[in-house]
Amino acid sequence: MSAKKPSDKSFGNLLRVKPGEKIDLASYDCGNTFGRAKPEGAASLTDHLARLSDLQERIYAEGKHAVLIVLQGIDAAGKDGTISVVAGAFNPQGTLVTSFKVPTPIEASHDFLWRVHSAVPGRGQIGIFNRSHYEQVLIVRVHKLEPEEAWRRHYRQIRDWERMLTEEGVTILKFFLAIDNDTQRKRFQDRVDDPTKRWKFSSADMPERRLWNDYTAAFEEMLTETSTDFAPWYLVPSNHNWLRELAVSEIVMDAIDELNPQYPEPAAGIVGMKIE
Repeated sequence: MSAKKPSDKSFGNLLRVKPGEKIDLASYDCGNTFGRAKPEGAASLTDHLARLSDLQERIYAEGKHAVLIVLQGIDAAGKDGTISVVAGAFNPQGTLVTSFKVPTPIEASHDFLWRVHSAVPGRGQIGIFNRSHYEQVLIVRVHKLEPEEAWRRHYRQIRDWERMLTEEGVTILKFFLAIDNDTQRKRFQDRVDDPTKRWKFSSADMPERRLWNDYTAAFEEMLTETSTDFAPWYLVPSNHNWLRELAVSEIVMDAIDELNPQYPEPAAGIVGMKIE
């Protein structure tokens, strides 16, 4: 198996946020399909997931690489759905999914990266973060849980930490799932109306929704300040679930393909062995 270079029209090239790039989410087309149609996307997604399954097995068998997938986005952006689809291609033995909620008292007594570092995948593993260390420059900022001087300092700390991880062999892929205000409203309404989805809706969701503009400003600065050559952000239009899943799966597939994982050589004497 040899790695292939993504084309200029690949999602990796289309959606990657350049270091220092200014992002305006108010004018971003969260419904963009890049000229692709849903039936075509569904067929491509099936191919991507099959390829991801093969690549993840090679990553696990080789035991040399670690891949960290970070998912961020406002409530109802599709983080859970993305995990369900993409991680569904992976063997659970080599996959670690971590959701970061309100810190426990023990976690809060340490620096904000302490609990995150322990969840970073080891060699041979693929890790997925549902929310992440970036909450320290998002919810902490919006709700004024720290003074501005403190949360602004976290941008540098995050960049330094992610650089260290990549230098130690962790491939970091960060996805911001972008939806517009009306799409969030519709998805919230779907949760309220569907008895099987009501458990997803919290009494805190509406107060958070009223902070849309504050979160938008925090998201924009996060993308500008922390998208780097070694740990880039990908800004994924996510009004359409199928496009979101197609884009994320393709970017993850291409990144792992570039690592070119191989099955290890068998122990001496195995090739040609006859089992009695």
